[in-house]
Amino acid sequence: MDLSLPDVRGMTKLDRAKFTKEVTVPSVEVIGKNVGKSMSIFKKYLLKMEKVKPVTEVDGSDERRKLLLDPILFETLDKLGEDHQQKLSELDVNMNSFSSTCLHLEYHNFRMDDILKAVLPEGKEGCTSYSRIGHIIHLNLRDHLLPYKNLIGEVLVDKLIGVKTVVNKSSAIDSTYRNFQMEVLAGEADFVTEVKENMCTFKFDFSQVYWNSRLCTEHERIIKLLPQKSVLFDVFAGVGPFSVPAAKVRKCRVFANDLNPSSYHWLKENVRLNKVENIETFNLDGRQFIREQLPPFLLARPTEQIHVTMNLPALAVEFLDAFIGLLSGVELDPLLNMTVHVYSFCEESSASSEMRTKVESALKHSIEDEQIVELVDVRDVSPKKHMLRLSFRIPPAVLTKVLEGETASEPKRPRLDLENQDR
Repeated sequence: MDLSLPDVRGMTKLDRAKFTKEVTVPSVEVIGKNVGKSMSIFKKYLLKMEKVKPVTEVDGSDERRKLLLDPILFETLDKLGEDHQQKLSELDVNMNSFSSTCLHLEYHNFRMDDILKAVLPEGKEGCTSYSRIGHIIHLNLRDHLLPYKNLIGEVLVDKLIGVKTVVNKSSAIDSTYRNFQMEVLAGEADFVTEVKENMCTFKFDFSQVYWNSRLCTEHERIIKLLPQKSVLFDVFAGVGPFSVPAAKVRKCRVFANDLNPSSYHWLKENVRLNKVENIETFNLDGRQFIREQLPPFLLARPTEQIHVTMNLPALAVEFLDAFIGLLSGVELDPLLNMTVHVYSFCEESSASSEMRTKVESALKHSIEDEQIVELVDVRDVSPKKHMLRLSFRIPPAVLTKVLEGETASEPKRPRLDLENQDR
């Protein structure tokens, strides 16, 4: 079926009245009481168009009904199998029951993809992907699509159920607070939204915090990696996509931190919203969080498995130096069972070796093969840029390294009051 609309090519201001077309589709008349049985035979051939009912009355009467068929999928009665032809014969459907029906299509009948394909430049990449965050659609439009940005936004609001706001990224992500400037293309400037993920509800202001729906699978992977009732230190927690389900679903004890005041606000709100009590929240720089919160816990000789998540791909590796000498001069017996999950962006051609080199360089220490839990290619950011995660057991020598100006016999340790320590 030809749904081309040559008159709207290049339109930059949405004119819904321009989207009209007459099309002809095959149809078949059946006795009203046989509609159900007939539809079971024609089910895969029925016309599927927005706001078009595939079953209509004939001459305003219930006695006969007309089934509209897809001209691409259905050719002739002869193409149906013998079993179906026999069943149709029993329902008084024959060659004379078939005809053509003319439909008048308007804007509300066209799918979103058909509208955008008709409008946007031929031979160039269209608006092929977007992220949905609750009622918000987030776009990252290419330069050649910017003249059409408002039209694209209006079409998305019109065609996607529950969408109230469409925004386009207008600047790079800020490495400090992990947010970015955005432009509202259509709908309401309402950025407070809710998302459900990993059996938890997350509420946040999308304009002030970082949230990437494409990381849902990675969030789930990490949650599944955490043993029940283990301990999680989430260095760059954001609004809690690791921390909240770790506490709620895996019953972990969680220490969650984020430097962004807005992220910290919504992190606390999501802890409340999901009714989890085994989370302590912090609004600190990542290094400060590691150096202040880990040593008291580690020196108490915990028996639980400890996991540290560091999901800030642009900078996380640089924060690994905070582990150097964290327990300077302390004898670890038994050794700590601590796994670090650190993320970074790497070039596609050398991603695996680059990731390991980055981590070893930051730690100023090599990582043995047996200390690597897994190396995961999380997602393609661009054709040549990948987001990777290296999960590894931190070498004890990194933690216990005697820092310059200290001696092994007189290590510099945190001041502790273990009896009254609120962990």
